[in-house]
Amino acid sequence: MKLINIGYGNMVSAARIVSIVSPESAPIKRLVQEAKDSGRAIDATYGRKTRAVIIMDSGHIILSSLITETLAARINGNGGADEDE
Repeated sequence: MKLINIGYGNMVSAARIVSIVSPESAPIKRLVQEAKDSGRAIDATYGRKTRAVIIMDSGHIILSSLITETLAARINGNGGADEDE
């Protein structure tokens, strides 16, 4: 099982990730709010600005303060910069 660092020591299984999206659009904001209301949202931002929303195959939504490009690079094995940590 490959674990991906999503910031500040938090890890998720790469095999369970469906999508990594930007939180700026209205449909994603609705998706995040619905997940929060139903208890499926996991906030891994440690109080910082949400820069990426990770959608898991279980229906959970994970909020990360790392940008989507950094997370994609980590999944692809390029390591990704720690610019936001």
